[in-house]
Amino acid sequence: MKEIVVISGKGGTGKTSFSAAFAKLNNTNAVACDCDVDAANLHMLLGSSFENEVDFKSGHEANIAQEECITCGKCMRVCRFGAIEFVGGKYIVKPYSCEGCHYCATICPTGAIEMELKTSGHSYCSKTDLGQTLVHAKLAIGAEMSGKLIAHTKERARVAARKEGVKYLIVDGSPGIGCPVVSSLSGANLALFVAEASISGFHDLKRVHKLTKTFNIPSVMIINKSDLNDEVKEELIKFAKENEVEIVGEMEYKKEVYEALQEGKTLLDKDELKEKIVSFWQKIEDNLKEKR
Repeated sequence: MKEIVVISGKGGTGKTSFSAAFAKLNNTNAVACDCDVDAANLHMLLGSSFENEVDFKSGHEANIAQEECITCGKCMRVCRFGAIEFVGGKYIVKPYSCEGCHYCATICPTGAIEMELKTSGHSYCSKTDLGQTLVHAKLAIGAEMSGKLIAHTKERARVAARKEGVKYLIVDGSPGIGCPVVSSLSGANLALFVAEASISGFHDLKRVHKLTKTFNIPSVMIINKSDLNDEVKEELIKFAKENEVEIVGEMEYKKEVYEALQEGKTLLDKDELKEKIVSFWQKIEDNLKEKR
């Protein structure tokens, strides 16, 4: 089983659009996985039954046992995050402010404060509209630990892929270059850059390429919205050649693309785009074979 992670370095390049198209193209040969847990939307294009929900617990949150609290106020005085307040004659914890540092629990003279594992999100092992397995997740409002939730989600996807015996795990990675992207790339056989022909797109592509080089992950590239800026497009081509990153295709800024998104469809569902998507995927497959 080969793991392909689609990344971009920035949001809005078309990363999810291509992930969904390639997942649908390989409906019987792949498990799809959405690792953009801060704003998961792969299910919007592929459909989802939201089955097999699992609570993801990570990080801690203070909880004050009121029957043991002597209202000395030490906890509120030491809290650097303003997470404890005095309301109605008792001290309470503001959940979205607590950073789980344990300081209040450490200094509480009666042991009234316990640090409890908190639910930071939920993951799902669903079926798409075509019956393909889609593993996706949703980070809770105000929660952190997105990198850990991504690792949890990918492991569920890998288990599903091995169980089904499919050829590919197609991962819609997180944008940017931070911890969520590092977690998305972990264990990948190939990184697929979706590069936008804009100044910011080129800048962020260089950063995410440096990240893949750090982890020794082979990469290929799609230039999306290739007719936005001819000068930047040439810079992208030059960069790819200098860094031995194969360009598997280019997609112009076509009205069929945003029409597909408006209709909640994948790029593969548009006859005008289908041939290109198939061509891109064939080159990705060839690249994977060469790197065995």
